[in-house]
Amino acid sequence: MLPPGETALLTLRLPGTLPAATARELSAVLRQAQAAGTDHRRAQKACFARFGAALDRLLGGPRYFESEQLAEVLAGEIMMLEEIGFVVHDFAILPNHAHLVLHLPASSRLAFAPAIDLLHQRTGQLCRRLVRPRLPSEAPFWQPGWHHYAVADAAELARIVAYVRGQTRQPWPYSKVA
Repeated sequence: MLPPGETALLTLRLPGTLPAATARELSAVLRQAQAAGTDHRRAQKACFARFGAALDRLLGGPRYFESEQLAEVLAGEIMMLEEIGFVVHDFAILPNHAHLVLHLPASSRLAFAPAIDLLHQRTGQLCRRLVRPRLPSEAPFWQPGWHHYAVADAAELARIVAYVRGQTRQPWPYSKVA
C-alpha cells in the first residue's frame, strides 16, 4: 500500500455495482497486459480507467448515495480525513461509488491503508443505520476493500482532479468543489 508522502485516487463502491463477469474481465486484462510486458503503471492506469467507466454506467447494485442524507454522511467523513492529517484534493460521490483524491504527507505518523479501512468501517456503520430497512443485517454496506491508483506527479494529479471534478457534471452535487 501507499506510504506517507504519496497521493492516490481511491474508489470505494457499494456491493453489486460491478457484475462479477466484468470484475473478472478487468482482472484478466490487467494480468494479460502484465504478462505481455506492459509497464505495470500503464496497465494499472488503463484497468482503473475501464473500472471507473464500468461503475459510471450504473450496471447494477444499490444506489444508496442518491439519498442526500447518505451522501452527506459520506462527504462529512471524507472531510474528517483532513482533521487527522490527510490532504483531500478532491472527491466526488456518485449514486453507487465515490472517488477520493488523497495525499498523506510524508511527515504523517498515520498509515494510509488503516486510515482508509477506518473510513470504510465508519461510513459503513453510519450509512447502514440509514438504509437498515433495505439492507439485510448480514449484508455489507460497502464492497469489501477499495481500489487505489498511485499518482505519479503533479501533472497526473491535475488530470485526476479534473477527472473527479468531471464526474460532478452529472446531476449530482456531492463533491469537494460543489
